[in-house]
Amino acid sequence: MDTWWVGAQGLEHCDASQIEALLDRPDGFVWVDVPELDEPAEAVLRDRFHAHPLVLQACRQRNFVPTVHGYEEHTFVIVHTPLRGEGGHVHMLELDQLVGTRYLVTVHGPRNPAVSLADATAETDAVRERVAAGRFTPGSPSELSYAIGSAVARRQSAAVRSVAERLPALEMRVMGSDFHQPEQLLEELFLLRHELLISRTQAGQAHEIYGRLASLERFATPESQRHAKDLSEQFARVRSMADGESGFLFGVIELYQTRVTTKMTVAMERLAVIAAITLPVTAIASVYGMNVIVNTQTHWVQLVAVLLVMLTISLWLLRWARRQGWW
Repeated sequence: MDTWWVGAQGLEHCDASQIEALLDRPDGFVWVDVPELDEPAEAVLRDRFHAHPLVLQACRQRNFVPTVHGYEEHTFVIVHTPLRGEGGHVHMLELDQLVGTRYLVTVHGPRNPAVSLADATAETDAVRERVAAGRFTPGSPSELSYAIGSAVARRQSAAVRSVAERLPALEMRVMGSDFHQPEQLLEELFLLRHELLISRTQAGQAHEIYGRLASLERFATPESQRHAKDLSEQFARVRSMADGESGFLFGVIELYQTRVTTKMTVAMERLAVIAAITLPVTAIASVYGMNVIVNTQTHWVQLVAVLLVMLTISLWLLRWARRQGWW
């Protein structure tokens, strides 16, 4: 757990035992960042920031849906960012925030062991570097939370752009495919669709959450409402981008599936023609191959006649199939 004092001079790293004294200082606010929640950090949330038991429970467990709750001393917000993993899996990185008038607490939710700590804390680390370098001087916890929320929106937007960059190459493969191994290409297309749908879902839910926060007049200050409204619009734009790419990707998938289905249909028609042509021949040969017909010698005239009948029927069926446009 890292404790920072955010003031006009930038960031000042502090000890957790100083939080009570820091909250009484009028020239800034406290920022507590919790990369991994443990018992000491939970005790700080409960005893010094008076977090509700439901807030503590939400910080301990994984939450798959964004949330916003207003309390008398702070507002609790949960948002997610996507992270592309191995084998088409997309990790959902959770960020919990307690936004008060004198403090901001950021808690990074439980993470998959495959996700590094640096990836899980990318947004807060980037904002902290900006503040430390003097490129950004937040005047309130709400403004700092707004900067972190904007970083989340940028990361979601980057995930959508990553899909958009890989899509043209797949489209070219679809247009030039020989359909010999359609399973691999279809799997890549559907994995890309899965990645895009997750980004779209996260952006849409974050848009709704910050839209709700903008309407919490009882628990939110006018400044935080303005920030929430802007963040809601940012996530709405990300969702709109994802919708546009989804339409394009779904069109590519539908085109490929249609071409594969058409090729299979043509193949089935040709197989049906072959079966129709060989069926009479097979039937006649089966009859003459029955043990109930016993001949002591070859009847050449009868054999030639049967072969001519077979050939005539096959040619007639082939001509009929040609007139039907089957081949």
